[in-house]
Amino acid sequence: MPDTTSPPSETTQNTSILATLHPDIIHAHILTRLDAATLASAASVSSLMHRLCTQEDLWRQICTATWPSLHDPIARRVISTIPGGHRSIYSDAFPSLYHLSLHSRLPPPPPPEDLISAVDIYYLGRPVFSRVKRIETQKNCFLSSPLWVDALEPNEMIPTTVKFTRKEEKWLKQLEESLTVSWIMLEPRGKRAANVSSRRAVLARRHWLTREVEVVYAAEMARERVQCVVKVTCGGKVGGEVHVTGVNLVMEDTEGRQVSGKEGVAILQRAMECGVRKRVDNVRDKERFQKFTCLMKERRERKFRREEARDLLSTLFAFLAFLFFCFLAGF
Repeated sequence: MPDTTSPPSETTQNTSILATLHPDIIHAHILTRLDAATLASAASVSSLMHRLCTQEDLWRQICTATWPSLHDPIARRVISTIPGGHRSIYSDAFPSLYHLSLHSRLPPPPPPEDLISAVDIYYLGRPVFSRVKRIETQKNCFLSSPLWVDALEPNEMIPTTVKFTRKEEKWLKQLEESLTVSWIMLEPRGKRAANVSSRRAVLARRHWLTREVEVVYAAEMARERVQCVVKVTCGGKVGGEVHVTGVNLVMEDTEGRQVSGKEGVAILQRAMECGVRKRVDNVRDKERFQKFTCLMKERRERKFRREEARDLLSTLFAFLAFLFFCFLAGF
């Protein structure tokens, strides 16, 4: 009879070889050298590899190397309460939020006691600033005011190695390409997270009034309705170095209105739970930002035209009323 047995596959052979190694050797000499994508793929090889590849220390190392802010005790305490720990955080925060429908059949979740912001700024891929801030979300002043979070303290500055030159277009382009920002929002009660920054800038511009430089990062939170905007404000003089003077987060709608803290927190909660997450794509993010900006401009112009027409009608009505009064009075 012909031999019908087939040779073992390469995957089976590799699994057999791994099975002969001590788990400590696999962990210390192989798994600690893998990036997140490779580590996640290796976890599907076998039950042994799944157990080894999902160990918390491996994902903590990957997360803190990617986002140094997660070294902060506040962030570490929150992550320790989340099932899956740093592996869940990486899964939630590494991809980009794509969109979320505002027309959800689910009732809005109650506001959490607080939100945790983990902010990291990188220049040419190297971290230059990390900060964790706790936001108390149940204060009346927060709920009723526009959502606004500052990462820097008053008068705090972050130095960079970018030189201010007279060729404005050149160093604006350099800032746009070299300065990247991650802004992770952690929701302790819901045990979820989301990165609300586009990571790479969608725009670098001069502010029309202050003339300071703004580098803008944007993530769409609700399709064509609301976007989260992170603005990095830079200052300096020609010949000197650019320094970061402000890093803040706001949420705005297509009417140009800043979303309130109460509404913004509810949108963030739904985005964390139901939002679509996709691979970061700077070209797509820029297109979405431009589309949102155009929509905002169109709606502002329509609103202005409506108000202008209403004012004209009010003036005409007042004039006609005056003429009628004069007619009755016999003038």
